[in-house]
Amino acid sequence: MFMAADWIVKGVMLALGFASLVTWTVWLAKTLQLFGARTRATRGLKAIVRAKSLGDALAVLEKRGGVVASMVRAAQHEMMLSDGAIDRAGGDGVKERLASALGRIEVRAGRQMSKGTGVLASIGSTAPFVGLFGTVWGIMNSFIGIAETQTTNLAVVAPGIAEALLATAIGLVAAIPAVIIYNVFARSVTGYRQLVSDAAAGIERLVSRDLDFRKSALSVRVSNLQAAE
Repeated sequence: MFMAADWIVKGVMLALGFASLVTWTVWLAKTLQLFGARTRATRGLKAIVRAKSLGDALAVLEKRGGVVASMVRAAQHEMMLSDGAIDRAGGDGVKERLASALGRIEVRAGRQMSKGTGVLASIGSTAPFVGLFGTVWGIMNSFIGIAETQTTNLAVVAPGIAEALLATAIGLVAAIPAVIIYNVFARSVTGYRQLVSDAAAGIERLVSRDLDFRKSALSVRVSNLQAAE
């Protein structure tokens, strides 16, 4: 049927076949990417939950990859930059800057994970219409053939109509998996972003705890100095 089809219908079928290939390529690539990212994020979150301070989390995650390890390093970097001002200005500014930095890392991670899934939405929404165009064109050619042969014999009409309907079938074959895979990835990316958000909240708690201990230690030193005087 493909070889006997009109060249425009052939072009539509080839385009839909290529779209289907793109769909399954994106599925394989994003599945592997999401699996690796979720695994690293889960391990990082467990390390943060077990840690008693930011230093403990950094000792476990410093040399590891992944967005959670990047967050821990960013938190440590901000603490180092703000070290000289914490005792005088307090920890509120550090918490603000840290929340901003972690928020941007989280947004970038979500954007990176969503990259490439938009093509699935495009394929899912346009493939049926592209297939329908091929079908309409093929049926038009069939009717032209009927007019030229001046016969309505089913043996003459059926092959052209079958070739035309094949384009719609290929369009659905390309569109249905694309829509399903896109929805699955949308849920998976949302779950991944939730993991990253939980890790960010855990890092903020560790930093807040470190600042409170530091403030407490500073208060003890001040009290001892006053008592000595």
